[in-house]
Amino acid sequence: MIALFLRDIKLSIRAGGGALIGVLFFMTIVAVIPFGVGPDLNLLARIGPAIVWIGALLSALLGLDRLFQAEREDGSLDLLLMHETPLVATVAVKCLAHWVGTSLPLVIASPLLGLFMNMDEVAIGAVMLTLVVGSPAITFIGAVGAAVAVALPRGGLLVSILVLPLTVPVLIFGVSATYAAVQEPAPFLPPFLILVAITLFFAALGPAAAALALRNSSD
Repeated sequence: MIALFLRDIKLSIRAGGGALIGVLFFMTIVAVIPFGVGPDLNLLARIGPAIVWIGALLSALLGLDRLFQAEREDGSLDLLLMHETPLVATVAVKCLAHWVGTSLPLVIASPLLGLFMNMDEVAIGAVMLTLVVGSPAITFIGAVGAAVAVALPRGGLLVSILVLPLTVPVLIFGVSATYAAVQEPAPFLPPFLILVAITLFFAALGPAAAALALRNSSD
């Protein structure tokens, strides 16, 4: 499991991996917003948390199709299916490695982009906290879509189409919790706890559903 985790981390940060591409795409999305809405700093600060969250969500979708693609191409997916280690645990480890390699850099880059959107310190901290809690749910949801499309030659677009509607609740409660942290008297804890519950729910359901989809694709 440790070797698999380290291998996936290396694949995500090497040339052609999703980490650098995701961060660059994230920066591009946020950077073009001021050109579209104008130089109104108050407006940028007001919509900033939502824009950062949307950018992080779309950037996290970029590398999901490669979650199981390397194993499919080199034939090691069949070995994982036959291995004595439960496939659910293997999928969970791969999801964790994918999150560390692709989504965690987005969380780290979010304060800089928050400053670009004229967000204050509280808003930037709330965005980082909600991204840390909510972004794993995107990975676990994406694992199911990646497992469904792993046998398709060009499944990248299909994965995004399958995953994006399921990630809408994560986006809603992530943005709601962020705005609640900066706007009084909106309570921060209820939407934040719902975001935590969504992540825990998909952490339990996602690897199991992805493992089932992988087994069905090999039949």
